[in-house]
Amino acid sequence: MFLTRLSAAFCAVLFLSSCGVTYTAQTVGTEDTPLDVSVVPLTPENIKVANRSSYTPRALPAAFFATAGAGGAVHGRGALPQAPTVPNLTPPDEMVLRVPPEVQSGPYQIGIGDVVILATRAGGNSVEQLTGLLAAQRQRQGYTVRDDGAIAIPEVGAVAIAGLTVEEAEDQIFQRLVQNQLNPEFSLEVAEFNSKRASIGGAVANSVIVPITLSALHLDQAITAAGGITLKNNEFGVIRIYRDGTLYQIPLDDYFSTPSLQKTKLADGDSVYVDTDYDLTKAQAYYEQAINALDLRQRARTAALAELQSEISMRRSELSERREIFNAQLAANAVERDHVFLVGEVAKQSLVPLPFERTASLSEILFETGGFSTTTGNPAQIYVLRPAEDEQVIAYHLNAKNVVNLTMATRLELRPNDIIFVKAQPITTWGRALQQALPILLNQGADAL
Repeated sequence: MFLTRLSAAFCAVLFLSSCGVTYTAQTVGTEDTPLDVSVVPLTPENIKVANRSSYTPRALPAAFFATAGAGGAVHGRGALPQAPTVPNLTPPDEMVLRVPPEVQSGPYQIGIGDVVILATRAGGNSVEQLTGLLAAQRQRQGYTVRDDGAIAIPEVGAVAIAGLTVEEAEDQIFQRLVQNQLNPEFSLEVAEFNSKRASIGGAVANSVIVPITLSALHLDQAITAAGGITLKNNEFGVIRIYRDGTLYQIPLDDYFSTPSLQKTKLADGDSVYVDTDYDLTKAQAYYEQAINALDLRQRARTAALAELQSEISMRRSELSERREIFNAQLAANAVERDHVFLVGEVAKQSLVPLPFERTASLSEILFETGGFSTTTGNPAQIYVLRPAEDEQVIAYHLNAKNVVNLTMATRLELRPNDIIFVKAQPITTWGRALQQALPILLNQGADAL
C-alpha cells in the first residue's frame, strides 16, 4: 500500500513539474529569449579573442599617486640643504708645487771674485830652491779675479779670464807667457769660489751663502750646509726659490717624499727660503671666519629644512584628506564603478565592483566572493554571459568538472556588466522540485485517508 502511494506521489511530482507548477531551474540556452545567444566553449584561443575587447579600467584619483614632496610650489623641491662641511686645515692655493726649471749643466766658468792658483816652476839660485817654504810660495801664487775680469801676473800684466773655463783660462795665460818670453810651464786651478753663490735662510739652523763650485749645487746640499730645516711640522712648510724674478715653491711634504725634488739644481743667484704658511694668529682669524660662515650656512639650511618639512607635512595632510573623502564617497556608492554580476549556485548572488587601475580575471572575482557551492553548483556548467552588439549575447562556457580547466579562468579578463552564472546540479533541481511538491502531496494523501 505504501509503495503504491509513493509511486503516485512521484508521478504527481513529474506531472506538476511538467505543468510548470513546481521549481524551475535557471539554464543557458537559446529557448525562451528574444536575444541571439552564442554558447562558446572556453578554450585558450577563445580566451584570446575575448580579451581583445576594448576596456580601460577606471583610474584612482591623482591623490592616491601623489607624494608629499612632488608637485606644487614646495620651497625645497630639488634643492635640499647641503651636507655640513668643515674648514680645510690646509691653506687654500698656498701649497701648490711649482718646481723651478732645470739648470743646464756645463763646465765651471771663472767669475769675478774667484781666487785662482797659478803653479809655476820655481826659479832662483840653488839656495833658494833648497828653502822649501820659499820654493812653495814661488811655485803656487794666488790671484783674485778683479772687477774687470782679469788677474794681474807679474812680468805679464793683466790677463782676462772671467767667463772662461779653467782650460780656456790656461790657454789664455799660456799665450801671454809665450808673448813675454817666459817659461810657459804652469798649471791653473780655482782655489776659492766666490763668483757664483746661492743663499739660504728662513726656518734653517743657520742662514748661509753656499758657493757653486766645479760640481753642481743641489737643494739638499744647500739645506745641509745651512744646518737643516728646523720646522716642527712639515705639513705647512714650504721651500721657496726666487730665481730671475720668478718665485717657485716646493712643499716640504713633496720635498721629503720625492728624491728628485731633493736633487733640484740651484743656479747662480738663487735665493732659497724655508717658510711656513701656518701662522697661528692668521690661522686663528681665518678659521674663526670659516667657522662663522659655516654656522650661518648651517642655520640657513636648518631653517630651509624646517620649512620644507612643514610644507611636506601640510601636503601629506591634504593628500590624506582627499583620499579619505574618496573612500567615503566610495562607501556611500557615490563613485561611478564598473561591475559584474554573480548569479546561480554561488556563495552569494551579488553585484561585484571591478578593481581600479587593472583588469580582473574570472577566477579572481569568483573566488574572492566565496566561489560556488560544490554541493548544489555544477562545476561543468560555469558561464560568463557577455552582452554584445545588436541584441547578441556570448556565453563563454567553462567546464570545470576537470579542475585543471580552472586555470583558464585565471586568464579570462572580465568586462563591465559580465554575468557569471553557475548552473545547479540535476539532483539539486529535482530535490528543490520535490521540496516544493511535498506539502501538496502530503495534503492530498491526508485527504485520501
